[in-house]
Amino acid sequence: MTATDRSIELINAAAQAAADKLAHDIIAYDVSDVLSITDAFLLASAPNDRQVKSIVDEIEERLNKELGAKPVRREGDREARWVLLDYVDIVVHVQHSEERVFYALERLWKDCPELELPADAKETRGKAEEHAKLQAAEEATHTDEDWR
Repeated sequence: MTATDRSIELINAAAQAAADKLAHDIIAYDVSDVLSITDAFLLASAPNDRQVKSIVDEIEERLNKELGAKPVRREGDREARWVLLDYVDIVVHVQHSEERVFYALERLWKDCPELELPADAKETRGKAEEHAKLQAAEEATHTDEDWR
C-alpha cells in the first residue's frame, strides 16, 4: 500500500508552508505499509520555540485555507519544543532543533520510502543538526556571568 493522493497533497502543502516559515530539515515518509493509523509523516524543525509555533500556525492555516483540512489533534503547543498535528491522513511533527537531533525520528522511519517534496522544502536539509551544534558551541563559550 502507498500513501493516497490526498495524503501526498497534504504533505506537499504542509512542507511548502514549513519551508515558507524557514523550517529546517523538512522530510516526509510514506508510513502506510507499517502503520494503519496514517499514511505519511512530515518532520520539520526550527532553532527556537517562537519559530516552531510560527511554522505550526502556518501549516495549520495553509492546510485549512487551501485544502479544507483541520487537525483532529494538536499536541505540544504549550512548550513549543515538539508540536504534533494529526490530520489522520498525515501526521506533522515540528520540533525544536535540539529535540530533532536528540530524538532523531528519522532513525525510526529510515526503512520507509521518502516522499518527494517541493524544491523549497528539499533545500532545508542538514540545517537542524548544524544549528544545534552551533548553539551548543556558543553556549559553551559563555560563562554564567554572561547569562545574567
